[in-house]
Amino acid sequence: MATQTRQIVRRINNVRHVRQITKAMYAISATQVIQRKRALQAALPFSERSPEFLGELWASAQAEGLSHPWFEKGEGEGIALLVVNADRGLCGRYVGEVNRTAERVAKSAGQVKLLAGGEKARVFFRSRPWEIVASYAYAYDRPKLADAERILEDVQALFPKGVEEVHVVHMSFQGELRQKAEQTRLLPIEPPSVAPREILAEPEVGTLLDIAARVHIAGKLLRILLEAKASEQAIRRQAMKTATDNADEMLERLTLTYNKARQHGITRELADIVGGSEALREGR
Repeated sequence: MATQTRQIVRRINNVRHVRQITKAMYAISATQVIQRKRALQAALPFSERSPEFLGELWASAQAEGLSHPWFEKGEGEGIALLVVNADRGLCGRYVGEVNRTAERVAKSAGQVKLLAGGEKARVFFRSRPWEIVASYAYAYDRPKLADAERILEDVQALFPKGVEEVHVVHMSFQGELRQKAEQTRLLPIEPPSVAPREILAEPEVGTLLDIAARVHIAGKLLRILLEAKASEQAIRRQAMKTATDNADEMLERLTLTYNKARQHGITRELADIVGGSEALREGR
């Protein structure tokens, strides 16, 4: 019985230790969600206005007989697929959903060149049959425009000469309680259809279109990274809250089991004492 109670005490101590970790991670994630949401909200005005501006510029460029390779399918075969995943675990369904969605997209596309965003994506796809042409492990914990531009440089090396299209699989942040793994086409650009109008541009429209297209894609990538990180922290917070609650329930059950075992041991010891006392009395 003493061995059993020691084992229960050891389990209780282990669960308490795990609970301390999950509770601390929950508090950290709760703070991180707020910070990531603020960064995402700061980026929204540009990402919402950029397609409209680019559509007007593209319409004017077409009216002048100009073209741009980023607005047409690439000359290569297959697609380039950027997978935006986490660098660390303990974030619930996040890692699995993103990787499964990316694998499904890759299987349906056939010929794929992968850009693995995050250590979890790199580890998952290194044993798969698709070529990883770039990886960004531990590279954008707090996404900035420079991170998006770095990814854009690798995308430019593949499109339009190497692949037909560029897609991104990422977690879309739709609220603190709702996140969804999505596939987004990055290139070629599909600007909204607008009527062409006369634009006074400096520099000329072709050069301005090239600059605007690059800024638009960089902004779109930045928003994707920000949404992914906000989603990761929101899901991690949910997972750590669930883990802490489960630890509390387990502690209750183990404590009850310990008390029962201890009480049973005390009862047995009392019974032994009473039995011994009775035996001594009868022996007189």
